[in-house]
Amino acid sequence: MPLIVTPRQFTQRAELYQQLGALTGAGIGLLTALEQLQRHPPARSFRQPLRALILQLGQGCTVAESLRSVRGWLPEFDIALVDAGERSGRLEACFRLLADYYTDRARVARQMLADLAYPAALFHMAIFIFPFSDFFLTGNVWIYLTRTFGVLLPVYAIVAALIYAGQSKHGERWRAFVELALRPVPLLGTARHYLALARLAAALEALITAGVTIVEAWELAGTACGSPGLRRAVTSWKADLLGGQTPADCLNTCSWFPEMFSNLYSTGEVSGKLDESLLQLRRYYQEEGTRKLHAVAQWTPKIIYLIITLGIAYLIVRSWMNIYGPNSDLGKILKGF
Repeated sequence: MPLIVTPRQFTQRAELYQQLGALTGAGIGLLTALEQLQRHPPARSFRQPLRALILQLGQGCTVAESLRSVRGWLPEFDIALVDAGERSGRLEACFRLLADYYTDRARVARQMLADLAYPAALFHMAIFIFPFSDFFLTGNVWIYLTRTFGVLLPVYAIVAALIYAGQSKHGERWRAFVELALRPVPLLGTARHYLALARLAAALEALITAGVTIVEAWELAGTACGSPGLRRAVTSWKADLLGGQTPADCLNTCSWFPEMFSNLYSTGEVSGKLDESLLQLRRYYQEEGTRKLHAVAQWTPKIIYLIITLGIAYLIVRSWMNIYGPNSDLGKILKGF
C-alpha cells in the first residue's frame, strides 16, 4: 500500500470492486472472477496481489483469510466487510458497497484538490514575493531561501503527515485516536460517523438476512463498519445479549448511536421487519454522511483561502508600516519637517 493514497488510487480500487461485483453478480465464481481481473487489472500494481490471492483461495482458504495473507494491499475495513459478505453469502452486495464508497472518496478528494488549487497558488506567490524586496536590496540568497523554503518545507511536511495519519491502513489504536480527535470537528466528525453507521447497517442487514445469529451478526458488523469506537461499543454488548437483552435495549443506552438509529432499529425488531429498517438506516446515513462530506470538501478550501487572504493582508500592512510608518526611516525624516 502506498504511503499516501491519491484520488486515482481510490478510483482504481473502486473499479476493482465494481468489476468483482459485476462478475459475481453475473453468476461467475469468485476464483474465476479474480483470474479474469488478474489478466486485466484496473492497475498494474494489483496484478501481484491478485495472483497471491488466487493462490491462497486455491489452497482452500476463505476470502478474508486470503486477503489478510496479502499484507498491506487492502485496509482492514475492506477485509472485514468482505468477511461479512462471505459469511452472509452476499459478496456481490459488499463489493458494490465498497465500490460506491471508494468512488465517493475519489470524487471528494478530486473536488477538494481542485478547490485548493487557487488558494495554494496564492499562498506560494505570497511566500515568494514578500521576501523578494529584501533580496533585491541585499542580494542575500541564503536569507531569501530561508524565508521561502524555510516556510514551505514545514508546511509540506505537516500536510503530508495529516494526510498519512488520516488514512485507513493504520492499526486500530491509531484509527481510534484519529476518530476521537475528529469527532468534535463540525461536519467532518459527523460525516465520518454517519458513513460508519451506514456500513454497519449494510453489513448487519446482509448477515441477518443470511441467517447469522444476532450476536455474531452484530459483532461482525461492528468490525466491518470501520469505526473503532462503534466496534468497541458493540463488542461490549456481547455478555448482555447472551444474557437475554435485545440489541434495541443496548442501543438505547449507547451514546455512539443516534436516537433515530435506535428508534428505527427498535421498530424493525418489534415489527419483525428488521431488514427493511436496516435498509432505511443504511440509505439515510449513507446519503447524510455523503452530503456532509461533500460540504467539508467545499468549505475547507474556502476557509483556507480566507486564512491565506488575511495573512497576505497582514503582510501588506506590515510592509507598509515598515516603509511609511512612524518608526520607519522615511517616517522619521517626515517628522523632521
